[in-house]
Amino acid sequence: MVLQVLCLAFLVCNSLSLVSCINEEGLALLSFKESLTKNAESSLSTWNSSDQTPCSWVGVTCREEKVVSLSIPNIQLSGIFPRALGNLSALRHLNLRENKLSGSLPSELFNAKELQSLVLSGNSLSGSVPAEIGKLSYLQTLDLSQNSFNGSIPSSIVQCKRLKILVLAQNHFSGSLPQGMGISFVHLQKLNISFNILSGSIPEEMSNLSSLRSTLDMSHNLFNGSIPPSLGSLPETVYIDLSYNNLSGPIPLNGALINIGPTAFVGNRLLCGLPLKISCSSNSQSLNSQNSGGSSGTNGKHNNSSRGIFVITVAAGVIAGIFIAGFLFSNWYKKVCTCKIRERFAGCKFEQKLKVGNDLFCFKRHGMDTVPENLEHYHFVQVDLQVNLDLDKLLKSSAFLLGNSGIGIVYRVVLEDGRTLAVRRLGDGGSQRFKVFQNQIEAIGKMRHPNIVNLLAYCWSVDEKLLIYDYIPNGDLATAIHGKPGVVSFTPLSWPARLKIMNGFAKGLAYIHEFSPRRYVHGNLGPRNILLGQNMEPHISDFGLGRLANLTEESLSSSSFQLEQIMAETPPQNSPYVQRTSSSLVAPGPCYKAPEASKVTKPSQKWDVYSFGVVILEMISAKMPFMRIGSLEMDLIQQFQLHVEERKPLCDLLDPFLAPDVDMKEEIVAVLKIALACVHKSPEKRPSMRFVCDNLARLA
Repeated sequence: MVLQVLCLAFLVCNSLSLVSCINEEGLALLSFKESLTKNAESSLSTWNSSDQTPCSWVGVTCREEKVVSLSIPNIQLSGIFPRALGNLSALRHLNLRENKLSGSLPSELFNAKELQSLVLSGNSLSGSVPAEIGKLSYLQTLDLSQNSFNGSIPSSIVQCKRLKILVLAQNHFSGSLPQGMGISFVHLQKLNISFNILSGSIPEEMSNLSSLRSTLDMSHNLFNGSIPPSLGSLPETVYIDLSYNNLSGPIPLNGALINIGPTAFVGNRLLCGLPLKISCSSNSQSLNSQNSGGSSGTNGKHNNSSRGIFVITVAAGVIAGIFIAGFLFSNWYKKVCTCKIRERFAGCKFEQKLKVGNDLFCFKRHGMDTVPENLEHYHFVQVDLQVNLDLDKLLKSSAFLLGNSGIGIVYRVVLEDGRTLAVRRLGDGGSQRFKVFQNQIEAIGKMRHPNIVNLLAYCWSVDEKLLIYDYIPNGDLATAIHGKPGVVSFTPLSWPARLKIMNGFAKGLAYIHEFSPRRYVHGNLGPRNILLGQNMEPHISDFGLGRLANLTEESLSSSSFQLEQIMAETPPQNSPYVQRTSSSLVAPGPCYKAPEASKVTKPSQKWDVYSFGVVILEMISAKMPFMRIGSLEMDLIQQFQLHVEERKPLCDLLDPFLAPDVDMKEEIVAVLKIALACVHKSPEKRPSMRFVCDNLARLA
C-alpha cells in the first residue's frame, strides 16, 4: 500500500513538473494556438508545451527569454483573435497579416505597451478599434487594412506620436478624422485611409505632415468641402490621391499640388480647374450636360445603326476575301508540304519535323541544304518529376504547328496515351553553352503557380533545343477579347469572367515578382502571352524566354517574345481551330511597354506593372491598344485619360458587350482606377503587383 502511494506521488510530481516547464510567455502563445480552428497544428507544429521557453518556436523571436516578435503571416490561420497576446509584456513586433482571424480587436492586446509594429492586414477582423490603442506610445507602424473595422477612428490614436506608417485602407471606418492628426504625427511618412466611408472636410492641419515621403491616400471616401490650399506645402515627392470623394470648388495650384495628374482628383463631380481641364465658370454647365446625357445617347444609337449597315457590308467583303485567300493558301500548302498525315491525329510525327530534310521542307531552316544529325547526343531533363515523359514517345507523336515567333517554332504534340503538350523548338547552339542554358532553364522551371504555364521538361543537343510545357487549351486573352479574325460568331466574356482573369493574371505576375530576391521581371507582357485554361483561368507564358533567345545561334530579334496563339495552329479540314494570319496578331510591342523601357537598359518590375495596366484597359474597353483614325494616332491610355479629364461618360469607352453587366459599374470603375494607377507615367508612382493583387481580390 505504501509503495502504491509513493508511486502515485511520483507520477503527480512528474506531471506537475511537465506542466510548469513552459514559462508564462509560452503559455500565452499556447493559449493563442488553442483559440485557432484551422491550420494551427500543421503550421505551428513546433509550438510544444514540453519546451521551457517559446524562443525556438516558428515565428517567435526572443530577447533574454522574453518574446519580442511574433511574425506568422500568410499561413491561413483561422479563429477568434486572442486576448492572451497582451500578456507578452516585451512584445515589440506583431505581424499576423493575410490570415483569417475574426472577431474584434481585444483591448487587452494594448497591454503590450512596448509594441512598435502592429500589422493585422488581410484578415476578417471587425468592430471598432479600442481607445486603448493610445497606450502604445512607441508604435511606429500600424496596418489594419483589408479588414471590416467600423466606427470612427479613435481620437486616442493621436497619442501614438511616433507613428511613421498608418494604413487603415479597405475597412468601414466612418465619421471625421480625429483632431490633431496633422499636429501629432510629425514623424508620419505614409498615410493610407482609402476605401472607407470617412466624411467631413479635409483638415487644414494635414499640411503639417511634413515628414510624408510616399503616400497620402484619402481616396474612395465621402470627404466634402474644398481642398485646403495648404496641402501644397507637403513634400513634392508625396503621391496625393483625393479621388472619388465629394470634394468641390477649384483645385489649388500651388506647391505639391501643381504636378499631380488628373487621376488624383477624378470622381469628385464638383471639382474644377486644372488638371481636370474643367473651367470653374462652366462647372455647372458640365453637370447639366451630364444629366442630359441620355438624349445624346439616343442620338448615338441612331448613328450606330447606320454605321452597322456599313460595317456588315464591309464584313461580308472581308469574309469573302478570307475564304479566297484560304483556298489559295490550301493549294500552296499541299504543294509545299509533303509530310504524311495520319488520319487519327491529322498531323505529322514530331520526329519528322525535327529532321528538317528535303522531304519536309515546309519546316526547313533558312539556308539549310543538309539534314541535321539525329538527337543521338542529348540531355533530356524532366523539370516536373510528377509527370512521366519519354523523349522517344514524344518524337514519335503527332504534332501540329501552332506558330513561329522570334524565339522558335511552337507545336501542339499529342502523345499516344492522349495527353497533349506544347513544345517550343529553339534554334541550335554550341554544346559549350549547355551549362548556361541549363542554369537559365532550371530557374524558369522552378516557377510553379496556378497562373503560370508550367515547364515540364527540356531537351538539349547540338542541333536541337526543345522546351516542353503544359498545353493550355482555350487560346489566348487577345482572342477572348477581340475574337478570331475571319470568324463571325463570337462569345464575349462577361464581367465576372474578365474579373476572374484579371485576378489570376495579377496573382501570377505578383508571384514572379516576389519569387526570388533577384526581383524577376517578365518584360514582355501582352494579351497574346496570357493563355486561358479549361475554365478560362489565365496562365502567363513566355517568362524567361528572352534570355534563352540570346543563347541560340539562329534566334531572330528578341523583341518578339510572344507565344503565338495556341489556337492558331495549322488545322486539318475538320478541326474546330481556325488559322490565324500573322498580320492579325497583336505582338507585345511598344503599346504594352512602359515609356521608360526604351531609355533604361536595366529591366524593372514597374515595366510589368505598366504592361498589366494596358492589358486591363484593353479588357475593359475591348479596344486595341493603339489606333490610327485618319491622320490622328492615339493609344488606349490617352483615350482613357482624355475621357477622365473631360468628364465624358465612362460607357463610351466600355466594351458594348458589358451592357448586361451594368449593375457591376462600381466594380468596373474600381478596376479602371487600378489600371490607370498602373499606367502612371512615373514608375515610382505605379503600385506594386502585390498591392494590385490585394485590391482586385477585394472585388472578386
